[in-house]
Amino acid sequence: MEEIDNITEQMIDEIIDTEEKNNDQKRLSFEEKMAIECVKKIKNPFRMITVDMVMKDLNICRTIAYRLFQRDDFPSINIGKNHQVTLIAYLLWKIKKRV
Repeated sequence: MEEIDNITEQMIDEIIDTEEKNNDQKRLSFEEKMAIECVKKIKNPFRMITVDMVMKDLNICRTIAYRLFQRDDFPSINIGKNHQVTLIAYLLWKIKKRV
């Protein structure tokens, strides 16, 4: 778990360094800024969440949640009957859908 935290911190540092270098060349998009903030605030943004967690978060029934995991625009990993999504991908998808 400590390795994941170290990798996350390294990624944040790289993103911030890239942001500072590119600050004069181009502005970051809204999604890029939100991704940076998510990575900074969430302890492990790359952990996998399940259908049940998405179901509770969106306040939808299990059938609708499974349909959501089957959509092409939803960033899920479906292997057999195991449906999961990384937390950061889910949050970015959710932000993109609400904007």
